[in-house]
Amino acid sequence: MDKKAYFQGKKRVIVKIGSAALHHEATGRLNLGKVERLVRELCDIRNRGLDVCLVSSGAIAVGRKVIGLTERPGSISTKQACAAVGQARLMMTYQKMFSEYHQTAAQILMTKGTMLDNVARKNAQNTFEELFRMGIIPIVNENDTISTYEMQFGDNDTLSALVASLVGADLLILLSDIDGLFTDDPHENPEARLIELVEELDGAIEAMAKDTTGSDVGTGGMEAKLTAARIATASGADMVIANGEDVGILHRIFEGEFVGTLFQKHYDEDFYIADFIEKSVG
Repeated sequence: MDKKAYFQGKKRVIVKIGSAALHHEATGRLNLGKVERLVRELCDIRNRGLDVCLVSSGAIAVGRKVIGLTERPGSISTKQACAAVGQARLMMTYQKMFSEYHQTAAQILMTKGTMLDNVARKNAQNTFEELFRMGIIPIVNENDTISTYEMQFGDNDTLSALVASLVGADLLILLSDIDGLFTDDPHENPEARLIELVEELDGAIEAMAKDTTGSDVGTGGMEAKLTAARIATASGADMVIANGEDVGILHRIFEGEFVGTLFQKHYDEDFYIADFIEKSVG
């Protein structure tokens, strides 16, 4: 496969970054240098002529530090309070940094109800399309301040795939803390091998997923990422899992020079977002 030609044909990309990737491991505070580099990469993708959307976790983690909580909150109400504080702080940071590159960003907060209700879902689609038409980069997160289904989107892995399906994206990039899908957990098994290409999500591939995360701020695991892959590929989008430690990997993806796992699309005309959510989230 000519990776460079393959990825340069993309027109609309969703990039997801998790909580752990946005924060300093030692303190849990926002890694401003990394956020700035991420913003620069996204602006450069937009400058290539692509529609770009960022699905960003991190509101609860940011709010937790602003409020002064030393440990990850346990109750839903405390998480929602942290999200209310953190989402505003996170967006303020994003807006400031995007403006430095003469790029406008917008905020879209979604809930399960947005996807289940036909009118709300259509309104969301219309909003995304108008933002793309105007050259604006939407920044999406789950609306944790009012939703009672938080954490079930798997640190926004599933949410990012649902957004990709909703807007008809042709590429979803999950920036993770691991290089991609391995035959086993590489943290425990040094013989684990990276799988660079997945043409079909079968039982053998799904068995490799382990719903674990080693982060104090993230909630996503490989199981959530494979769920995202099922949604994205069935909706007609390729999906890439790549290591977000260096967000410069974004431009390397479009140059075909990256380490990661590519899940190839296999459009399923019977896939329906609302049905999926009802079955998986309840």
